[in-house]
Amino acid sequence: MATSTSPAQGGRTLRDLSGTIVLLGAGKMGSALLEGWLALGLDPHSVVAIEPAPTRELSALGGRGLRLNPALNMLGEAAAIVIAVKPQIAPEAVPLLAPCLGPATVVVSIMAGRTLGFLERVLPQRAAVVRAMPNTPAAIGRGITVAVPNVKVSQRQRELVHALLSATGAVEWIADEALMDAVTAVSGSGPAYVFLLAETLAHAGAAAGLPADLAARLARATVAGSGELLARSPLDPAMLRQNVTSPGGTTAAALEVLMSPGGLGALLDRAIAAATRRSRELAG
Repeated sequence: MATSTSPAQGGRTLRDLSGTIVLLGAGKMGSALLEGWLALGLDPHSVVAIEPAPTRELSALGGRGLRLNPALNMLGEAAAIVIAVKPQIAPEAVPLLAPCLGPATVVVSIMAGRTLGFLERVLPQRAAVVRAMPNTPAAIGRGITVAVPNVKVSQRQRELVHALLSATGAVEWIADEALMDAVTAVSGSGPAYVFLLAETLAHAGAAAGLPADLAARLARATVAGSGELLARSPLDPAMLRQNVTSPGGTTAAALEVLMSPGGLGALLDRAIAAATRRSRELAG
């Protein structure tokens, strides 16, 4: 069973959030989260960022009160710790957070492939942990994140995590961590499939005789606009597709190819299965 929220633009605020938020890793996804928190009113004085190669923008936030790379043993107990480092360095990086953990601290990991079990092993005992999988549209506040808690996470901690993750888009909660491999395959990797659609649509347009630059612009605008229409419309994707399709017309001719046996549906089934399988392999 899953529960969901709408994107962060729905009037949420982090102005009243109390306690320290520690962000371990401020790469693309970590920075997207940080930008979302600040946009929703989180006081920069409440944020500690641990990033060995800070960008100019991150360093500039120090002038607004953000604490960049302080000694962790001087921080005291954090309200939440968000781990956004590459999973390969997790065994060395995550244990360094121990001085910031207390009975009320919740740890949120957005590392791909790192399970709740792994996090529980490298963190102090009895840590409240949430594993989350965002996706790249988080960079513009239009992402979706799926989260699964361990048994130590309280309702209050879940609400805090919910608020932090909602800063970059919608949030879905699941109870079964085994679903995270399929989540990774669908929403985590999914933006790449959409970008591939735009790429191949442009190539096909050029093959049909369009100038390559015009084909690229048409493909980009069509994919972006259709995605926005899907986001705004109450209709499901099948109905939206049918609304574009006239019997015996050009769209119907193309869809006959795309929906044939071995067509787009079968290819996506195989692609999602391959990504799900690979996610399980990476998780060990």
